[in-house]
Amino acid sequence: MKKDYTTWKLMTGYLLIILFMLMSSNANAQSYTCDEDICVVEFNASWNSANNVEWINKLSDCESKRILIDKGSWQKDFSIIVTPTIIIFVNGEEEKRYQANIMMKMESTKEDIQGKIDEIMMDSF
Repeated sequence: MKKDYTTWKLMTGYLLIILFMLMSSNANAQSYTCDEDICVVEFNASWNSANNVEWINKLSDCESKRILIDKGSWQKDFSIIVTPTIIIFVNGEEEKRYQANIMMKMESTKEDIQGKIDEIMMDSF
């Protein structure tokens, strides 16, 4: 009597597909890690793109990133209460946090954040 393994083959195929989907979704995930010692990350939501901090990429002596919190567990992982929120990381550790006002607009200026970056740079010497 010959056994039919069709069901097991199909189940194995489905499991492999699910595994590949999970692996590819993590590979495309956003990351806040940077190549630089100082990393400035803007956390925002796609529905709040009108309040993006446009000058975030113009900061010097640091790497900057923009992360959308509505994709993944960013809001929970970094305790984001209001968007946008800017966090300065030094060697992966949070150094300073800037949050938007009640109207979801960032009140801190480029000069404020660049000043903190410069201060961190001077303290490292």
